[in-house]
Amino acid sequence: MSFSAIVVAAGSGSRAGGPKQWRGVGGRPLLAWSVGAFLNAGADEVVVVVPAGGEDQAAEALTGLSGWRAVAGGATRAESVQAGLAALSATDDAPVLIHDAARPFLTRDHIGRLLDALTRADAALLALPVPDTLKREGADGLVAGTQPREGLWRAQTPQAARLKTFKDAFAVWPAGESPTDDAAVVERAGGSVRLVPGDPRLTKLTYPEDFALAEQMIPRETRIGQGYDVHRWGPGDTAWLCGVAIPHDHALVGHSDADAGLHALTDAILGAMGDGDIGDHFPPSDPKWKGAASDQFLIHALERMRARGGRVVNVDVTLICEQPKIKPHRLAMRERLAALLDIPLDAVSVKATTSEGLGFTGRQEGLAAQAVVSITLPART
Repeated sequence: MSFSAIVVAAGSGSRAGGPKQWRGVGGRPLLAWSVGAFLNAGADEVVVVVPAGGEDQAAEALTGLSGWRAVAGGATRAESVQAGLAALSATDDAPVLIHDAARPFLTRDHIGRLLDALTRADAALLALPVPDTLKREGADGLVAGTQPREGLWRAQTPQAARLKTFKDAFAVWPAGESPTDDAAVVERAGGSVRLVPGDPRLTKLTYPEDFALAEQMIPRETRIGQGYDVHRWGPGDTAWLCGVAIPHDHALVGHSDADAGLHALTDAILGAMGDGDIGDHFPPSDPKWKGAASDQFLIHALERMRARGGRVVNVDVTLICEQPKIKPHRLAMRERLAALLDIPLDAVSVKATTSEGLGFTGRQEGLAAQAVVSITLPART
């Protein structure tokens, strides 16, 4: 069944500490989750209601998505919904789903259930039965009574009706009153409203702590990456390894500070994301990176990973060399990596081994490093 959708994202988000529709969840702006879900489900059109002047922010938040357009909302949610309804180009009998941008985990199944319910009622909404005992508060915070919970439901969004049904219902809503949701407007106008089983994952993100909970609700996949790097020894008195300066009678030679440990780790993270290698992002031919501290490379890879909602789980770095001795500096290396990666110390391993006098490392011509990293990313849908 064809349908149109309105995503209401015009609120100030005061309880969340600021406009929440632009905040990231799982590496995506909150607004993009719902708009993307409607578009993926085949919506004919999606109208996004944003604060006045928020059109550019909406365009940035919805980069890569097409088939939507933004309109300015009003001072109240009801005014914003009516602005969205007026912006639709659908016919009067077209189903319309109205959804809060603050409920990101919308699915095709939710949408399908609502559209099916519209064949048997004037309007439909997703809802959950109330599981908890309800108390009425009296004076001084004392309980004034217990409310039976049988037959009580928690309303969620989306809420659905035909376009004309919504428009006609809002037209007769009493001036000066604020509807609690869109289905209530249809109900007040005498329309039938069907309850459709909702989903706990469609919880509304209202307070700052809700965003942390939402991150935990996102299905994630684990990725493994590995990196390898070598640098030759040359004149100098300091070797940089895993972000730590080690006094030595030689230095590693490279276009940057030649920190083979950080280079291997950077490549491992990029590899886990399928995001090229360190040479793609920092070409050795570019003079701006001459002598650069290699932690810049690692931070760049981490920023790209976090922009996709990724997290580092653990890393394992192996340094292959005859000299210098790594063990006296191993704890400092682990601490530096843990700080850069923002993970616990026990999730960082730095080991060293020799090549028993064989090869270029055995001849002390250079040093090699290899790294393995595990990360998690939001699961592909």
